[in-house]
Amino acid sequence: MSTEIKASHILVKTKDEAEKLLEEIKSGRDFAEIAQEVSLCPSGASGGDLGYFGRGMMVKPFEDAAFALSKIGEVSEPVQTQFGWHLIQLTGKDE
Repeated sequence: MSTEIKASHILVKTKDEAEKLLEEIKSGRDFAEIAQEVSLCPSGASGGDLGYFGRGMMVKPFEDAAFALSKIGEVSEPVQTQFGWHLIQLTGKDE
């Protein structure tokens, strides 16, 4: 059985913006709150929640970064895709 993970993300246009938001998260700001305020993805309205997904369901750079996260609550470094720059938070694992 393949692993599925649950993740949330914040999508912004620039790496600088993603890095600034990552600093805010590291300082204790709520990931979902930031997603609701600034994410360019429709999932922002629900705090960036993408639900559960397996390998092959997301674009490769996003998938690789999401599956590299190991601890619930962990947030990725900024990840670039054709959609922009993402911060990804692991919110669940189903193994």
